[in-house]
Amino acid sequence: MEKPIARDWYEVIPFSDNISLIREKHVADWLRCNMWHVRGRDRDLIIDTGMGLRPLVEEVVSLTERPLTAIMTHCHFDHAGGLHQFEHRCGHPREAQVIAEPTAANTVADTGYVRAETFTALPYEGFRHEDYVVKPAPLTQLLDEGDIIDLGNRVFKVFHMPGHSPGSIALFEEGTGILFSGDVVYDGDLLDTLYHSDPEQFKASLRRVQELPLRTIHGGHYPSFGKQRLSEIIEGYFSGHQRIKNSADWVRDNLS
Repeated sequence: MEKPIARDWYEVIPFSDNISLIREKHVADWLRCNMWHVRGRDRDLIIDTGMGLRPLVEEVVSLTERPLTAIMTHCHFDHAGGLHQFEHRCGHPREAQVIAEPTAANTVADTGYVRAETFTALPYEGFRHEDYVVKPAPLTQLLDEGDIIDLGNRVFKVFHMPGHSPGSIALFEEGTGILFSGDVVYDGDLLDTLYHSDPEQFKASLRRVQELPLRTIHGGHYPSFGKQRLSEIIEGYFSGHQRIKNSADWVRDNLS
């Protein structure tokens, strides 16, 4: 049966602390990334931009109130596909070349995650998952360890947390204990077997996360969680139970 064209591609879920979760509602929940909208006094943040299949700013009205800074926690297709839609684009220098010259291989869009079953509806007429590509989005600002992002009334510190990818970053707000962790950690099986992953660096990054005085972790996928759940996830990863060993097997299991 032919899939319908989606009327609404994005959904917005308000959180406390002037934070909203934006999701591509017709992308399978085992793949779709969490896009975070953080409202500040002088400027707003968009942390990750999804697959970029529909114009995010035009379709999410709340994104037009203040200037926007879009931050790429890492260069994978499900997190950076919409980055080209923004004028102010930030990310780590280790992945600047990837997002400037993206391919299916270097954004891991060719690893079996983009398939017909990924979508419950189509973003536009004529869409074919086989043709999906990430559009070039040269970074306008580089972010590295210790950099500060100031929104006027709230401040986030950048942590370089490699392992899942070489340029993975997380954003920490000390005053609230909030961490936007990208794919460094989320409430699901963690992935360290991609072409540029490094399991030993990943372990070191997870240890760093454990040391932070956290209250809430807003991950790159799945629901947000607290400090106790963080310890359980990390312990599960170190024991080998909460780790994706083979992406193809993992996708097949989620489809069954």
